[in-house]
Amino acid sequence: MIATLDIKVTKAATSKLPGIDVENLPFGKTFTDHMLTADYADGEWRNFEILPFGDIAFSPAISALHYGQTFFEGLKAYRHADGKITVFRPDQNAARFNKSAERMCMPTLPEELFIESILALVKVDKDWVPSKENYTLYIRPFMFATDPFLGVAPSTTYKFMVLLGPTGPYFSKNLKVKIETGYTRAAEGGYGYAKAAGNYGGSLLPAKRAAEQGFDQLIWTDAQNHEYIEEMGAANAMFVIDGKLITPLTRDTILDGVTRKSIIELAKDFGMQVEERRVSVEEVLKAIDSGTCTDAFGAGTAATIAQVAEIVHEDKTYTLPNPAESVFANKMRKALDDIKFGRVEDLKGWNYMV
Repeated sequence: MIATLDIKVTKAATSKLPGIDVENLPFGKTFTDHMLTADYADGEWRNFEILPFGDIAFSPAISALHYGQTFFEGLKAYRHADGKITVFRPDQNAARFNKSAERMCMPTLPEELFIESILALVKVDKDWVPSKENYTLYIRPFMFATDPFLGVAPSTTYKFMVLLGPTGPYFSKNLKVKIETGYTRAAEGGYGYAKAAGNYGGSLLPAKRAAEQGFDQLIWTDAQNHEYIEEMGAANAMFVIDGKLITPLTRDTILDGVTRKSIIELAKDFGMQVEERRVSVEEVLKAIDSGTCTDAFGAGTAATIAQVAEIVHEDKTYTLPNPAESVFANKMRKALDDIKFGRVEDLKGWNYMV
């Protein structure tokens, strides 16, 4: 239930933008002038407000800090050559946001309100959307429990917030990845499909150890036998084998990525056969050895398409064909960017105008 669709706007006295080094925008470290907040209590959403970015006060006893009732989303805004600004497929993020909310025993947010809140905030900070090629405005909606109560029970109050931050490319090189066979990201019956903070907290130690060994990302495998590929640390995993696009079928251990979904649809439009199914580690490694695997890449909002150069499994290195010469991954990257940046007509209606 929505108490009001009105969004109160309080502008920052001065903008931080003139002091920002727009040539150096690492992911997640620079934030715009404003943020959006809203509160949930007594069964309804209320107090939608855009205000200057800054610290917020809360009780140290809130449920989110003690029992992990918090999750987030990620999407982007793009500046077109004619100056228009669009947000890419926020309706898909709205639907996934509510899937996460339901799994975390938290209130859903009406999709139209999720979208309206994001478009309103991007409009206020529209000057922050980069015009430099391959640079975008990252959008981080999130929700957390706010009951100041130390008891294992769902909170009755929540806060919804949206932050914005200009960013350059997430990955600046082709990836060397490790297939993880010790640690587990998600198990069946769990909440791996939700963008819950706990999923990411549990991945930090294995990711840190992999980085110390020289890897850029992990490829997570199933919790039971580490036999099947699930997803990469920052993206869904996709492969081209025997001329077909193959990707793990989304289920309760795998995030239903918006970029993944978009690539699948575009691939089908281009007449390519697509298989969404369980993908074994053995199948992929044998395909690389035989030369029938021509592409391996991660697909995600932050990463877009992150091509893989090497996969390591149990200390053996499997080398992919030169990513620079990839036909499919490079074609998909261009097709997506052309739509997002307004270089071609958006026949699918994926861009939401700010």
